[in-house]
Amino acid sequence: MSTDTTLSGQTCIVTGAAQGIGKAIATTLAARGANVVVADLNGDAAAATAAEIGGNSLGVTVDVTDRAQVDAMVATTVETYGRIDVLVNNAGWDKVSPFLDLDPAVWKRIIDINLVGTLNCAHAVALQMKEQDGHSTIINIGSDAARVGSSGEAVYSACKGGVVAFTKTLARELARYGVTANAVCPGPADTPLFAQISEENPKLRTALEKSIPLRRLAQPEDLANAVAFFASPDTSYVTGQTFSVSGGLTMI
Repeated sequence: MSTDTTLSGQTCIVTGAAQGIGKAIATTLAARGANVVVADLNGDAAAATAAEIGGNSLGVTVDVTDRAQVDAMVATTVETYGRIDVLVNNAGWDKVSPFLDLDPAVWKRIIDINLVGTLNCAHAVALQMKEQDGHSTIINIGSDAARVGSSGEAVYSACKGGVVAFTKTLARELARYGVTANAVCPGPADTPLFAQISEENPKLRTALEKSIPLRRLAQPEDLANAVAFFASPDTSYVTGQTFSVSGGLTMI
């Protein structure tokens, strides 16, 4: 069992935290002593994850595309813990398809979840953070698709490119309040979403593993450790950065 208590007493919100990368992030932050708000569209799964990771965790139902629900999540967190120290904007969704074959209705869903959802949560939480004493931080989950593109993910790549650019501007604007902002960009990761995508293309996993220098997909814990690095008070002088976790697939 880890004895790392670098986040002891810190309150962290993780969106999309009921499974996959989000669950690994929530688990890692809780193991390091944080109070974790497990926020997810699936409220039952969020509650189950909060119970599983233990500590002083709380499951909350939230649709990040609905600003009223996001505001309610923030209010519940502040009422329960008194403050918010870390926001991890992890909630995301994609449908892999050539751009010319993708229905514009699907564009909107991808944009609403990946970009608008990040904006909603960052805005609502930053309004709280700027009124608090001490350091707080926002960690946005981008994607290496934002940095190098990804065939079949045109709209998703555009959204994540927006998230990276937004993170840099947010870092500049919030610095005066002692709030930092950074982006963690996963490469291909072994998640339920990837499993769903690879069902339609069984050769995808093998092809990706051959192209990654470390010869494996990222595990959710790989991403969680990177997020924990930025969540730590030890990195309070790091802001506006984009950090790839891709096994060497991208080297920028």
